[in-house]
Amino acid sequence: MRRAPWIPICIIGAMICMAVFAPLLAPFSPIDQTLRDKLQPPFWVEGGSLKYLLGTDAFGRDILSRLIFGARVSLIVAFLALTAGGGVGLLIGIVAGYVGGFVDSLLMRLVDAAFTFPAILLALLLSVTMGQGLGTLVIAISLLLWASFARVIRGEVLALKQRDFVALAKVRGCSSARIMLTHILPNVMNTFMVLVTLNIGVVIIAEASLSFLGAGIPPPTPTWGLMISEGRGRIADAWWVSIVPGVAITLLVLSVNLFGDWLRDRIDPRLRQL
Repeated sequence: MRRAPWIPICIIGAMICMAVFAPLLAPFSPIDQTLRDKLQPPFWVEGGSLKYLLGTDAFGRDILSRLIFGARVSLIVAFLALTAGGGVGLLIGIVAGYVGGFVDSLLMRLVDAAFTFPAILLALLLSVTMGQGLGTLVIAISLLLWASFARVIRGEVLALKQRDFVALAKVRGCSSARIMLTHILPNVMNTFMVLVTLNIGVVIIAEASLSFLGAGIPPPTPTWGLMISEGRGRIADAWWVSIVPGVAITLLVLSVNLFGDWLRDRIDPRLRQL
């Protein structure tokens, strides 16, 4: 059995603490500007100071404070998008797999169509029509996620509905809705939770990418993608503006993926290592 990945777990825990206790942990306001202190380097670089541990941006805003509040935005988006997109995918996957026939074919064609539509283009269209904001971002990412959840869950349901306990439930006169709710749903929750864990990194990267392109949450609200976008023109002389949030995204996504791999091996008996 693989040991628990404690380093990724600690990193994820630290990010969650940053998001939850952001107002208490941030040394400065993430949006207040202090132009006299603009482009201060991190404390370990010549010219830096302990006042701004990770430096400041072109508007004199503290990078550390913006990084902490950006973690809150990223995790809120991840939670809402995975709840919405994952929930819809779970429902469609169960219905398609259990009912079968025309319903299955119709729903799977919708899934195929969702996979062929460029997610970034969809997000940009939503941004233009609905305006920038948290709601638009969550809707765009949810539309990106639901199809992958539906396809995997459907495969699990196709196998489960052939099991004896489903046949016995039919013999007892249970309705299809009750069978899906009380017999199928609990048996696909392990797979669903693993999918949620593995897709957290996807959501964080999607949020950062859309914010970078200007289709995410509008400034001055700090997001990691927006911070990278704001510093891209100063990468030569103020590298910390982009590199610091980029490192944060890399660490969080890598940690979540490692934790998701471990959780999959832990939950699925077919993948357990002796």
